[in-house]
Amino acid sequence: MLLNDLAWTSAAVGAAAGRNEKIALLAATMTGLAGDEVGSGVSYLAGVVPQGSIGLGWSTLAELPDPAGVATITVSEFDDWLTGVAGTRGPGSKEQRKSLVDDLFGRMTEQEQLFASGLLLGDLRQGASQGVMLSAMSVAWSVPLTDVRRAMMLSGDLSATVRACTDGLTALRGITLTVGTPILPMLASTAPSAAAALAQIQRPQLEWKLDGARIQIHKRGGFVVAYTRGLNVADVPEAIATVSTFPAANLILDGEVIGVDPDGRPMPFQETMGAFAQDGSVATVPLAAFYFDVLHVDGVDLIDLPLEERLVALDRIVPAEARIPRLVTTDAAEAERFLHDAVAEGQEGVMVKSLDAPYDAGRRGKSWLKVKPVHTLDLVVLAVEWGSGRRAGTLSNIHLGARSGDDFVMLGKTFKGMTDEILTWQTERFLELETHRQGRVVYVRPEQVVEVAVDGVQTSSRYPGGVALRFARVRRYRHDKTANTADTIETVRSLLSR
Repeated sequence: MLLNDLAWTSAAVGAAAGRNEKIALLAATMTGLAGDEVGSGVSYLAGVVPQGSIGLGWSTLAELPDPAGVATITVSEFDDWLTGVAGTRGPGSKEQRKSLVDDLFGRMTEQEQLFASGLLLGDLRQGASQGVMLSAMSVAWSVPLTDVRRAMMLSGDLSATVRACTDGLTALRGITLTVGTPILPMLASTAPSAAAALAQIQRPQLEWKLDGARIQIHKRGGFVVAYTRGLNVADVPEAIATVSTFPAANLILDGEVIGVDPDGRPMPFQETMGAFAQDGSVATVPLAAFYFDVLHVDGVDLIDLPLEERLVALDRIVPAEARIPRLVTTDAAEAERFLHDAVAEGQEGVMVKSLDAPYDAGRRGKSWLKVKPVHTLDLVVLAVEWGSGRRAGTLSNIHLGARSGDDFVMLGKTFKGMTDEILTWQTERFLELETHRQGRVVYVRPEQVVEVAVDGVQTSSRYPGGVALRFARVRRYRHDKTANTADTIETVRSLLSR
């Protein structure tokens, strides 16, 4: 199959209004993929690069050669090209990658260039969520959706699940929970308060939501390995050493790792992630692991059992000091006090979980709800980028700044929280404020105030103000405020200590 076919399907899916239409478009294209193209082709449609990070960023893809008039590149050729770019390392690799980009993108049609750029920058935004993709796979190969979902949950590998779909139901059901093979973590939805979360769950349990990094620990005999949320191997020697002493020969635990200071209080998320990601930094930033779930114990899979039963096994295996604090209550006032205590101890908030729920790996349902304080800031838009995928033709990603004297300093970017109506309005608004352009970036007069919600801020050497926003999303544009009333950089920096 030609890469152009995937590109046009992606564009059509992005333009499709209904879920069923998206599924039909994806399924029709999936069935046209040849055997050796299926795994990678479906991954590309899902916005996933199987090769992982290949070292191509915005600066490399900002200026591309003129597109070709005829489509000639196959899915397999594109896959081989990505593998080659991923393997380009060492002195001169930047120039070599740029040469590889110019060569292949010069042979791409305009639609292929848009698709490939969006894919490589993680900016495809075609509305093909994992749920839509799995439904399309079910339709394409006539296998039950429940089996497709379970295979994806247990393998954590879209390509492997696709290949099993092509081999039929027996192959799909042959994918089972295996100690040593990470599975997708269960995810949580959001509730505005502890009381609101209690109202949604019949038999609730609260636990602290740590401001750390998710880990999944697998123990098989004397071998222990940890995995990140993204299912990559994690370097957490302290956690591995501790789990090796737990009274189970075979074990899968779900938990969180955080950096701790000499007093045992959690360190900022940024410092935890620095220690978590870099070899050798663990010695200067101690990491402590805490566990809240168990998925397998000595030959018995627990994921289909209710949380209440899984916790009995967790308490039997994991000592109290390595378990996350929890509380069973239906009293809203008691729940709010528990949330307040968690935040006072430097944690992010609380999780509210159903004691009756199984471990629904890889899915974000209503059985787990996260509650955490939300900070809002009034910031000024400094620039905005043209969107791609379903946002093509609109100004999307906004650059956010805080007041600093008579000027403004950039704190980060976001495209989160924007409805179609906001996108339409801001495209017109920012073109009116435009001062100049650089590539896909439109710079504007710093006049428009936007209210954003953030989970906090972190220190940053990337921005001149020394701080960057964490998980910023648009709440509303403040037409009632002027730029000289926006929040200052001092106000933003004060969030570092909260």
